[in-house]
Amino acid sequence: MNYIFYFLIVISIIAGAINGRLQDVVNSILTGAELSVKVAFSLIGIMAFWLGIMKIAEKSGLINIIAKLIKPITKKLFNEIPGDSTSIGDIAMNFSANAFGLTNAATPMGIKAMEELQKLNTDKSSASNAMCMLLAMNTAGFQLIPATVIAVLVGIGYKNPTEIIAPTLIVTTIAFISAIALAKIFQRFWAPQKSDNGDNE
Repeated sequence: MNYIFYFLIVISIIAGAINGRLQDVVNSILTGAELSVKVAFSLIGIMAFWLGIMKIAEKSGLINIIAKLIKPITKKLFNEIPGDSTSIGDIAMNFSANAFGLTNAATPMGIKAMEELQKLNTDKSSASNAMCMLLAMNTAGFQLIPATVIAVLVGIGYKNPTEIIAPTLIVTTIAFISAIALAKIFQRFWAPQKSDNGDNE
């Protein structure tokens, strides 16, 4: 990705020099740099707010309540996971963070959930069905409130940033359901393999 951006910048400078608009290119670079700093600062507030909410939910036991509420669903989606596994709570936190558009906050939670699922994995050399399902759900990125995107739009001065909520909900819901369906279909073709010694190590 760095090479792509470097290539675009070099091409822009060359094109600007050829067309005699190098000053416009330089001004755009400076304006873009200033805008990126403003957007970054606008993200700090909303990210700090939602991360704080997630931490309060975790400390107050709300995450455990959410985990219990979605337990019937997780049993269907992650039928390989024991009911008392701590990974269910991690998956609940990961799903909640994604639902509120906190992709940066969801990443460490997703990694933690993956680590717990790997402990339950019988074949350490490949991903289990549960791990593939979690990856599919994260990739689909279901969002009730795209908080990060809204913060970016606010940072660039967009007049009505909340108008993206409905389209985002529709698109991510379709992607989310499709990802789950495809993961379930592929599970029928690639059954999990047991390790040679037959234990979980």
